[in-house]
Amino acid sequence: MAAPTASNNPANQPAKPQPSPVASTTTVSSLDSKPDANATLSPPPNANGVPAAANGDAQKAKKPTMTSRLSSMFTKRDESRDSAKAALVAEKNAEVKSTNGAVARPPPARQGSVNAGKTGGPTPPYRRFWVNDDGTHEHHLKVAKRQEKLSDMFQNLMLGKRKDGHNDEQPLSLMANWVDVMRNEKEKLAEQKNSANNTSQTLVQKYGKCQEVVGRGAFGIVRVAHKTDAKDPKREQLYAVKEFKQRPGESAKKYQKRLTAEFCISSSMQHPNVINTLDLLQDDKGTYCEVMEYCSGGDLYTLVLAAGQLEVVEADCFFKQLMRGVEYMHEMGVAHRDLKPENLLLTQHGSIKITDFGNGECFRMAWEKEAHMTAGLCGSAPYIAPEEYVDREFDPRAVDVWACGIIYMAMRTGRHLWRQAQKGDDEFFDRYLEDRKEEAGYRPIEVLRRRQCRNVIYSILDPNPTRRLTAHQVLFSEWVKEIKVCRAGDEGF
Repeated sequence: MAAPTASNNPANQPAKPQPSPVASTTTVSSLDSKPDANATLSPPPNANGVPAAANGDAQKAKKPTMTSRLSSMFTKRDESRDSAKAALVAEKNAEVKSTNGAVARPPPARQGSVNAGKTGGPTPPYRRFWVNDDGTHEHHLKVAKRQEKLSDMFQNLMLGKRKDGHNDEQPLSLMANWVDVMRNEKEKLAEQKNSANNTSQTLVQKYGKCQEVVGRGAFGIVRVAHKTDAKDPKREQLYAVKEFKQRPGESAKKYQKRLTAEFCISSSMQHPNVINTLDLLQDDKGTYCEVMEYCSGGDLYTLVLAAGQLEVVEADCFFKQLMRGVEYMHEMGVAHRDLKPENLLLTQHGSIKITDFGNGECFRMAWEKEAHMTAGLCGSAPYIAPEEYVDREFDPRAVDVWACGIIYMAMRTGRHLWRQAQKGDDEFFDRYLEDRKEEAGYRPIEVLRRRQCRNVIYSILDPNPTRRLTAHQVLFSEWVKEIKVCRAGDEGF
């Protein structure tokens, strides 16, 4: 069974345990951390180590000598000093445990004034998503938290590889290609630092200095430009700057035509779920740079990778935003042709932004009514529609809708359904073609909780593109119409 839809519980805990971006903190009742109220202290021992009696037998004890008295004084002083050291060590250990999320005994009474202003208990864990009491939900995406977890995952995986000599990762997992990408990024880090200042004065004057790298494509990288706000020097305006690098063997004419076409397509789009493209400039080395709005929430790929899989309400919200953006593009006569989680950026509050129109195509001009068919294989293999492998020409809109279905399943399962949707060449895709005809259906889709949701996904992933739902039909389906989108997704902030 799939995870049920999130309830009004602020913690948004599903019925079954699912991977989350942060480990949950174990809590213990306060009674367990308090000393036993009924426990009594035993009488202290005398100088000879024999416990003193409570009924007056101490008066009958032999009077100690001066030597034994002096010995007792120094022994007690050493014991008190050792006990004080032990108490201090225990106190420090308790602080370390509480800092790491473990439950520790309460601090001594003398520290009560220090913690008096706190609400008590450990700091609540970071939550990326929650549902409010009124049924609305909110996202709070922190790239730093996500990158920290991904770095730990990468280190653990690499150490495991070196130790065991093999990789147990499943072939369809999103982690399959991520390790190679991380390794390449580390190798290119020095080169990136050396070229960090290769921007023209014009670009710096308009949008600020380009600094850290936040993304990388096949033929270019994306950096963040920081510009001080003229009205408030304490504030910064952030922009994403994408560098277009010339492909090997690409002529200067084709290079300019390619980047101009991408800029013209992306800059003409004005929608809350499509990236806002601002400018196209050349740096001092002749490299063209495209300036876009900056999305501080990272991309959907790393979010799913760090979370394992998304909550139902969370994934549904992102999916409906995605379909709104795709419907808008198709109404404008543009097909993306490379939709995948890596090309879906997120704001801090959870608004989806479709980006990277490098493979975008205009299938209908403003004065035309009929769409042109397109040809050629492009995109990432797990998201490519089956007709691209077999048909000479095909409708690029149906290709985009197919990719949206694969993206939704990746959000819900944390996996790719298959390596490539090519009959006879991929056993996972062949199994899907067989199972979708059977009454029991295809298991990864059948575990989705709602029947209306399953029906839409089956129709989106129909191998016959002429039967496949359009973006408009998906949005007006019974399931998607009931999906609640967060305010940030509606308004695009």
